[in-house]
Amino acid sequence: MTLETLTPSEACARIEAGALLIDVRDADEYARKRIPGAIHVPLGRTSELPLQGRPLIVYCKSGRRTTTHAARILEAARGTPVCMLKGGLDAWSAAGFPTLEDRSQPLELARQVQIVAGTLALIGALLGWFVSAGFFVIPAFVGAGLILAGVTGWCGMAKLLVLMPWNRRMAV
Repeated sequence: MTLETLTPSEACARIEAGALLIDVRDADEYARKRIPGAIHVPLGRTSELPLQGRPLIVYCKSGRRTTTHAARILEAARGTPVCMLKGGLDAWSAAGFPTLEDRSQPLELARQVQIVAGTLALIGALLGWFVSAGFFVIPAFVGAGLILAGVTGWCGMAKLLVLMPWNRRMAV
């Protein structure tokens, strides 16, 4: 199943005509940056879509997650018309439409994992090159962890990072 796609301008017109805008990203992404007036319903909770007889426009960061989970979203909508914002929040921002951004919120967890994994891999490689070959175990360990995360969907580094004090978000 596919969702009808709307450009940011088309989505804006439909929102003005009464459509509900649904943000399907994770809570950390929503807290950091979102479209004003959007209702937060993460992909894992699509059964909680607000079905008020009004058309729905769903969006994620770039449109990929929404496209990938279109069938689940349509099933949860139970006959309510659903469209997708083409290009997601990135396209909305690029088109110059307003967003709410709270830079005091932590970076999205996926970005934190990328930063930490990259830093550990680089430090391990540099230490392995300049100090002792034994340090090459660090980037190997990080790489193995990323492979495990990709194959299983479980990321130990994300589990640790979510416990860090800077990730204690305020309610939005």
